[in-house]
This record gives sequence, C-alpha cells and structure tokens, in this order.
Amino acid sequence: MAKQFQAVRGMNDILPGESALWQRLEASVREVLAAYDYREIRLPVIEKTELFARSIGEVTDIVEKEMYTFADRNGDSLTLRPEGTAGCARACIEHGLLHNQTQRLWYAGPMFRYEKPQKGRYRQFHQVGAEAYGMAGPDIDAELICLSARLWQHLGIRDVVLQINSLGSSTARAAYRERLVAYFAARRDELDEDSQRRLDTNPLRILDSKNPAMQAVIAEAPSLLDHLDSESRAHFEELKASLSAAGIAYDINPRLVRGLDYYCKTVFEWVTETLGAQGTICAGGRYDGLIEELGGQAVPGVGFALGVERLVAMLAATGQVDEPFPHAYLIAVGESARCHGLALAEHLRDQLPTLRLRMHCGGGGFKAQFRRADHSGARFALILGDEEVAADTVAIKPLRAAENGQTTLPRDQVAAYLRAAMLAEQP
Repeated sequence: MAKQFQAVRGMNDILPGESALWQRLEASVREVLAAYDYREIRLPVIEKTELFARSIGEVTDIVEKEMYTFADRNGDSLTLRPEGTAGCARACIEHGLLHNQTQRLWYAGPMFRYEKPQKGRYRQFHQVGAEAYGMAGPDIDAELICLSARLWQHLGIRDVVLQINSLGSSTARAAYRERLVAYFAARRDELDEDSQRRLDTNPLRILDSKNPAMQAVIAEAPSLLDHLDSESRAHFEELKASLSAAGIAYDINPRLVRGLDYYCKTVFEWVTETLGAQGTICAGGRYDGLIEELGGQAVPGVGFALGVERLVAMLAATGQVDEPFPHAYLIAVGESARCHGLALAEHLRDQLPTLRLRMHCGGGGFKAQFRRADHSGARFALILGDEEVAADTVAIKPLRAAENGQTTLPRDQVAAYLRAAMLAEQP
C-alpha cells in the first residue's frame, strides 16, 4: 500500500472547525485598519533573495539559517518571503508610491522560515502587517501602537503588555555596539554558543537571548538608552508622552532590540504570558533607512506585524467564537421535490443574503435526511416533499429543544419566518 501523503512539517492545514476563528480575526483586522484609513496592498509570496539579504541583514538568523531559497529555471536566486516589510517597501519604490506623498498600507498572508516547529512557531505562518511611509515624527509611531491596542480591544484579548524601547540613530547605535562588544568580549566564557557567534556578527541580538543562563550577564550589559543621540531621545520622550495621553500603558524594555537590521529609533512588542515561550503576538518599529537602502529616495517608515496563529490561539482560549452552524437544513424527498428544493434554496438566499442554508445532496430517504439535518447543528429543518410541492408550501421543523413544534407555511412566507428567527438570535 502506498504511503499516505501528509503536510510538510511545520506547514499546517486550517480545518473547517478552526476557520471561524480566523474569519473573526480577519474581519476585525479589516475593520480596525479601515478606521485608521490604512489601505490594503497585496504582495508576491516570492521575492529576489537579495531583497531580504539587503533589508533584513546578511548576518541575521533569518538570512543565514531560516530562509527557503532556491534557484529558478533562469538561475535567479528566489526566496519565499520570511517577512512582509521588505516586499512592501520594494513595491512602494517600484510603483512610485512614495514620491511626494505619504502612505498607510497593510497586507496579510503566509510567511516562511525554516525553524524548529513548536506551538506558536511554524515554518509556514501568517502575519498581518501595517506600514506607514513618509512621516518622521513619533506621532505616527504612537498611532500604530494605538491601532494595535484597539485591535486587542475589538477582539476581547486581554493579558497583553506593551514593551517599548529606542534603538537610536545608526551613528549612536554604532558607538553603542563598540561598547557592547567590549563588554561581552570580556565575559566571553559566560556566553552560550549562539551568543559567541553573534558577538562577531550581530552583538545587539545577544540582548534578545531567551537562554535563562544568559540573563545575569545580559542584565549587567550597557544600556542602549544611556547612549541615545539627542534627536532619538527627544523622539522617544514624545512617543512616551503621546502613549500616556492616549491611555496606553507601557513598560520600557532596554533589552528589546528586534531581530532585523533595518530597525532604528522606536521598537515595540506586545507580549503575553498565556502562550508559553512564544509570547510575542505583535512587534514592530521604525526603519527610516530601509527605502534608501533598497535604492529609493530617503523616506522614513514605521510598521508592525502581528502573528495570526498566536492571536487565533488566544481567541480559542477565550472560547468566544464557536463554529457557525447553518440556520436551516433543506430536506427534499422525491425527484420533483429535489428540483423545487434547489429553486427554493436559491430564492431564500436571494431574499436573505446572510442566511446559512445547507441543502441536502446525495440522495436518501426522509429519515436519513432528517438525521443529517439534526447532526448539522441547524436550528430548522425545511421539509419539501411531493405534498408540499403540490400545495406550494414548506414544512418547518425546529430542531433545537427550546423551539415550538412543526409548522407549514406558504412558500413565499418562509423567508420572512427565517428572517425573524435570525433577528431573534442576535445578541
């Protein structure tokens, strides 16, 4: 017997019973982003490898170890996108979206990184990203943070904490990097293997280590906040004042650096303890030099990405969303009834665009169809047999215990009956 196919490790199916949570999240995301006038941009899943090497940084873990990269038939090196900001920036440059104008954009879709699969971390994962271009002040940083806070409110998600930090300018960060390297070099024996490698390539990432054995040496490291340039310090102070004025609570985390080279000044994360080790549900910051690095005119930018799988897990834990059942299940017994049943189903969908109606297909007698109707979770069974066809009526049988007994209505009154029932079940 041939071996049964399975999904690629770390790339998961989203089954019908789970998709209601995804739809709830996606609908909330669209609504909140629209409230802030962010417009959707749809981006390719594959980009040229050089785009990520230049934007993310050649010595980052993503570029060095995690990207899905391959040569196409022309010999070009292509990569499945590991994140969305680089592709969004590339699209804005390519299509002239940043010439003498500002942009507020968002996108959603799958990203790909070759990581060890675990709860909340997969090789194909989904993100929603929001990016704002052409605005250099901390007001847009604060707006994006407020936007994300409103999304948690909209979804009913609690137990999240905002952490913020400033990475300063590239010049200030270079000077800080020298001090940090000197500090860790003097304590090299206390560093784990990963941190020893990063000491020579990307020392700021050592500050982001989750290794418990590293926390004492990290805690005593020089703080980047003590080495900010005056402009970055003023930017950070105004950001904090804006968040306080908007009622957004935050913690300052001087070890928050993010894992991508393009960040500067503001960085932030929303974190939770409800998901175990994978506690970051949304992260972002400012990347003022990225557009110029990719060949465009110098344009400031700031944005965030949220992890859809992690937010779905939080929604599932709250038990807020159940899989939607059909409002009605249409039983049609007999050849004539099946033909008229199809016409009735389409008529009802025309009259009630939000009606969830399942029509029985696949044959079977009345008892078998009725069992299917009951198992579907539908509130009503609509019954159509030869007798109903001849009288131009439909029998309606409530399937839940709290409803009254069966009734028969003229065909043209069924839509009004279902409309009233649907209104009555709304909170």
